[in-house]
Amino acid sequence: MTNQNVIVSDRKPILGLKTFTVSVSNSPLFSNSFPTYFNFPRRKLLKLLEAADKNNNNNLVVAPKITSLIDSMRDSSPTRLRTSSHDSVSDIDDKTSWIVRFPSALNMFDEIVNAAKGKQIVMFLDYDGTLSPIVEDPDKAFITHEMRDVVKDVASSFPTAIVTGRSIDKVRSFVKVNEIYYAGSHGMDIEGPTNENSYDKSNERVLFQPAREFLPMIEKVVKILEEKTKWIPGAMVENNKFCLSVHFRRVDEKRWTALAEVVKSVLIDYPKLKLTQGRKVLEIRPTIKWDKGQALNFLLKSLGYENSEDVVPVYIGDDRTDEDAFKVLRERGQGFGILVSKVPKDTNASYSLQDPSQVNKFLERLVEWKRKTVGAE
Repeated sequence: MTNQNVIVSDRKPILGLKTFTVSVSNSPLFSNSFPTYFNFPRRKLLKLLEAADKNNNNNLVVAPKITSLIDSMRDSSPTRLRTSSHDSVSDIDDKTSWIVRFPSALNMFDEIVNAAKGKQIVMFLDYDGTLSPIVEDPDKAFITHEMRDVVKDVASSFPTAIVTGRSIDKVRSFVKVNEIYYAGSHGMDIEGPTNENSYDKSNERVLFQPAREFLPMIEKVVKILEEKTKWIPGAMVENNKFCLSVHFRRVDEKRWTALAEVVKSVLIDYPKLKLTQGRKVLEIRPTIKWDKGQALNFLLKSLGYENSEDVVPVYIGDDRTDEDAFKVLRERGQGFGILVSKVPKDTNASYSLQDPSQVNKFLERLVEWKRKTVGAE
């Protein structure tokens, strides 16, 4: 019978009043690679947990399970959640109800622009899954020529920012539009527009970098993860400057748990970094209180609209990290969040679009409406 090892990540008395964290795994990689942790036989741990339960020890906290991260990534995968002919009546009813709550921004376009009459629209756009499709290789998440052209048109009509988890350099190389704001690393690296033909790398256009002190730490963790994950086929570590991503998209699903275990094990030595989950990706970020919602507020303030009642921020995004921005718009009572999704999701957005092609259509209509409005004045 194979023993199931238990790694105690906080070396404190198990039944004392101190909180401790454990992770259960059959993988041999922990016992060989991390000899500083204590290995407990499964039977012994179960007895300890049973004793703690009988003593009503409320200070016992078990770490979030690796399986919960994996399940969450599966649930957010469009290939697993797409509509099929086998959907039950209740599933169809749920989707219909969701569409009623979060109607198409294309169908409700007149309602959106009517609310913006006489006010300044400010556009915020996510990149992956919003301007570009989700692809197997993150380095090939290119936007179409049509999307690039419409983003240029939007930028000439409204103050526009791309807010992404990617590094600014990477997303700018995809978009190739200089007349917009870029907020990379989930808003922890914000730069303003540059002249059309300027590729100056000076710091003059840098607006805000609240996580600058974490840069050496992020670079170190990137190197560690690249080394520790190279034995897993398809695993990819992406350095996004002030955060990093570990991509699961090209990894065999049978190896997802092993890859997630490696990522969590590395973070044990870096308590100032936190782990979050996205669409087939685990992301590591500084623990500072900064996200896409904070970036939205910062950019509105930089543009002079912090306390203005004559502004309509519109944020379009597809991922759970975009929910921070949707929530800020709800709290401000201004503007609209638009979720890009083909499946029902819990969201703070007001409207929905199904995919980047619909985002393109919405942006085209918005530019056309702006031109007609200006022409009528």
